[in-house]
Amino acid sequence: MNLKKWLRIALINLAIVAGIGVILRYKIAFSLPFVDQKHLLHGHSHFAFSGWVTQALMALAIYRISVERSTDLFKRYSWILWGNLICAYGMLASFPVQGYGLLSNLFSTGSLIISYCFAVYLWKDISLCAHRKISFSWFKAGTVFNAISSLGAFALAFMMATKSLHQNWYLAAVYFFLHFQYNGWFMFVILGLLFERLEDAGVPKATLKNIFWLFVLASVPAYFLSALWMPMPGIVYLTVVLAAISQLAGWGWSIAVIMRRRSYLRQQVHTAPFAIIALSLVALTIKLLLQMGSTIPSLSTLAFGFRPIVIGYLHLVLLGVVSLFILGYSMSVGLLAETKRAKTGVTVFIAGIILNELALMVQGATAMGYVVVPYINETLLGIAVVMFAGVLMLNQPSESY
Repeated sequence: MNLKKWLRIALINLAIVAGIGVILRYKIAFSLPFVDQKHLLHGHSHFAFSGWVTQALMALAIYRISVERSTDLFKRYSWILWGNLICAYGMLASFPVQGYGLLSNLFSTGSLIISYCFAVYLWKDISLCAHRKISFSWFKAGTVFNAISSLGAFALAFMMATKSLHQNWYLAAVYFFLHFQYNGWFMFVILGLLFERLEDAGVPKATLKNIFWLFVLASVPAYFLSALWMPMPGIVYLTVVLAAISQLAGWGWSIAVIMRRRSYLRQQVHTAPFAIIALSLVALTIKLLLQMGSTIPSLSTLAFGFRPIVIGYLHLVLLGVVSLFILGYSMSVGLLAETKRAKTGVTVFIAGIILNELALMVQGATAMGYVVVPYINETLLGIAVVMFAGVLMLNQPSESY
């Protein structure tokens, strides 16, 4: 099965994620008594991570190494991709029924084991490449952070199994997993794909390496940006602030490099994928600025105290940064056809993302004043339908497949 087929499967999974998002929003706005909101939400998030993002990022990383080695590595990785897919669908089926139970935990654990195997395979294949592309450093770091994130999942499972749940420790474990998924595994692979383009554009490797290390060194202490509501020593807080500054400095340097090479990049990438990737990078800039702002403890406590703000931030990263980059990059290298239908689908999807972020921002801001916005839940439901419609357009058969 070639890369385009694996990406098509990932896109189908994205449509399922969007469809479940519609059901979740409907459940909030109207009655749907046979659906357990919390259990379905767990299935939704786990499947989004494994079935959509991880499936796509694994395929793209394998593709880049295959290109470098001038050989098709997909046969070698097929059992890993199939294993990840089976575990993703297992979680999708089991979480809505039982929440955290025997089956869902088995599939979750299987997914983590698959990620370890992928890391071992990837590191070995990278070591066999003749050239040490800058993207490979990002890919390798991403797999390490993916493995680290599993500690949060295991801690959560342990607390549930021993019935020793404590609110602070529960949140710490959840945010640990999310941080090293979002800011580690997801972020490092997409930045690896981006920086490979910059290396091809003639940016000195030393510059790209320095930016890489700014992000790597900030990654572990940056976890505490998600835990500033917990008491911490002053030295830890100072380290967190420095981590936020390091990430922002690294990204500012990256933007400067991109702007200097924009003419070359513009010639290499067609208008539609260029615009999609640009929007993804704008979303990444907003994300890093928000992280910098969260170093103010009072703002951090306020933000994490209101669910719409947390959901808005998570969707900004998962949809605005990661999903748009995957779509834009896939289109830029010819893995996703630039048909009129595909462009329309992406446009509708982007419109939904922007409207979703605006609605959640309004809901969060008004919630701080304990004001309820009329019909906000119905509005968010309508926006979820818009995003779902956009993804469905992307999933229409085309000559690309």
